Amino acid sequence: MNRRLPVYLLLDTSGSMKGEPIQAVNVGLQSLVSSLRQDPYALDSVHIAIVTFDREVNEVMPLTELPMLHLPTIGTPDSGPTHLGMALEKLNDILKRDIIKTTASQKGDWAPLLFIMTDGKPSDLMKYREMIPVLKNQRFGNIIACGAGPKARSEYLRELTENVAMLDNCDSSTFQTYFKWVSDTIQEGSRSAGVTAESLELPPPPKEVNIVL
Repeated sequence: MNRRLPVYLLLDTSGSMKGEPIQAVNVGLQSLVSSLRQDPYALDSVHIAIVTFDREVNEVMPLTELPMLHLPTIGTPDSGPTHLGMALEKLNDILKRDIIKTTASQKGDWAPLLFIMTDGKPSDLMKYREMIPVLKNQRFGNIIACGAGPKARSEYLRELTENVAMLDNCDSSTFQTYFKWVSDTIQEGSRSAGVTAESLELPPPPKEVNIVL
C-alpha cells in the first residue's frame, strides 16, 4: 500500500453560514476534488476527511482515498453556535483512530494536513483553548486556518496556527479561489511528502486570500 497523505477539512456549518456561503463551500469542495484528481501524485497518496461543526460536530466523510471519494452535500442549521473547540476534540479522537504510525515492519502515513474554515469565532472558547496544545502535539505537516467574511476573527485562529488566511467575503467566486489555493497546497504536500513533511511551505496565495502576518 502506498503511504497516505491524510488531509482533514474542518468546516464551520453554524447558522451564519446558511444560504450562499454554504452553497459556495459545496461548489468549492467540488472544484478542490476535481483539481486534485488531475494530479497523479495526489491520486496516489491523498486521502480526505471532512468534519463539520455548529452546535454539533459531525464526521460527514471519514478519511477516503481520492479515487473513491464521493462528496456529501454540506448543510447548515437555521441558527446555532460555532463549537470549534468541540471540533478540535473530535478531530483529536479521529486522528488517534486514523493515522498509521511507522513501525519496524511498515512505513506509516505522511504528516497530515489540517484546513479549518470558519466565519466567526469559537463559541466554546474555553474548550478551544484547552484543545490547542493537544492538537499542536499531533505531528501535522501544516495547519491552515481560514476566516471567511467580516465577522471572522483572526486573533483566535492565530492561537492555533501561524498560517491564517482571511477572506473578505463568503461568495462563490472567493470560496472557489480559496479552495483552488487549498488544492495547490495539498498537491505541494503530495509531491514533497517526506521532504518537507513537518513544515510544508504554502504556495503563493491569490489576491482574494489575505495571509495574516
